[in-house]
Amino acid sequence: MCGRARCTLRADDIPRACHRTGAPVRSVNMGRYRPSYNVSPGSNLPVVCRVDGSDGEGYALQCMTWGLIPSFTKKNEKPDFYKMFNARSESISEKASFRRLLAKSRCLVAVEGFYEWKKDGSKKQPYYIHFKDGRSLVFAALYDSWQNSEGEILYTFTILTTSSSSALQWLHDRMPVILSNKEAIDTWLNGSSSSKFDVVLKPYENSDLVWYPVTSAMGKTSFDGPECIKEIHLKTEDQSTISKFFSKKETKREQEPNLQESTCDKAVNVNLQKSVKDEHGSGDKLEVPSSTQKLDDHIKSNVPIVVCEDKDETKRKPKRDYEEHLADSNTVKNDKMQLSPSRKKTNLKSGTGGDSDKQPTLLSYFNKR
Repeated sequence: MCGRARCTLRADDIPRACHRTGAPVRSVNMGRYRPSYNVSPGSNLPVVCRVDGSDGEGYALQCMTWGLIPSFTKKNEKPDFYKMFNARSESISEKASFRRLLAKSRCLVAVEGFYEWKKDGSKKQPYYIHFKDGRSLVFAALYDSWQNSEGEILYTFTILTTSSSSALQWLHDRMPVILSNKEAIDTWLNGSSSSKFDVVLKPYENSDLVWYPVTSAMGKTSFDGPECIKEIHLKTEDQSTISKFFSKKETKREQEPNLQESTCDKAVNVNLQKSVKDEHGSGDKLEVPSSTQKLDDHIKSNVPIVVCEDKDETKRKPKRDYEEHLADSNTVKNDKMQLSPSRKKTNLKSGTGGDSDKQPTLLSYFNKR
């Protein structure tokens, strides 16, 4: 943090962004500058620094390489630009690589925005962070020069970082030091080594700093162009979980009536099959309606079933069969009465007579009616 940035500014826009319009600014090695939407350590960027000339103090817009290489690095050593592309502002007065640069090697880096990755387990989602009104961000930085074995002098710089603002803590615990106005820039760039420059090395808390997610292709340093800052839409895990929860409940509600109807149909079908089997002897060849409407029609078209109980056993018989049986019984009884006129009639109220020793039966009940 910060390890990627967007800098597509024109060379003459950079001094203006750094509020350096009142003093002459000379250009140094600006032919190396290549505007890019995906600047990474090892790339060349314009840097505004203070210089002393014959005509007094002035400023220079110089193209330097991102990733500090201290001047005491061995000449035959291969430079590693990723080793010190950031410097913690809280410790720059303590580490030798940065402490010696505070007096005369402070500088400014102007960009249009920077990128930060949100870690989610093994996944990383990049976000583009910039000012809402589109103005340039100015970072506090330190620079140094190093001479390699071939005698070439290389100017490099590092961007200072601080703890993240309250609004960006969810994304990362660090952020670059953003100098928000001319007073903060003057304090950092022109202050003496004994001045209280640390007052500007604070998190940027203003609400005009905004962000949005961008494509994960930003991870490749070769990926460049306007697609780098194109906003994408993310499907958050919480929304996906909630939508799945409600979809499951809706599906369950739709299935419950069907389940109840199916259970009811099964119960009625079983009772119908049992009743029909008792009536006809077997229900194997009988087709039972599957739907409730057909089942009602089928039941209405059949003869009602009543329970007939006699002395020996309990049987289920159709009502019409029972009436025929009752009529036959009455006929037999009348015949017996005609053949034996001397037989005494049974007193139903008192229960006395020739048949008084017998208990009333279901048959006598229906005769009474």
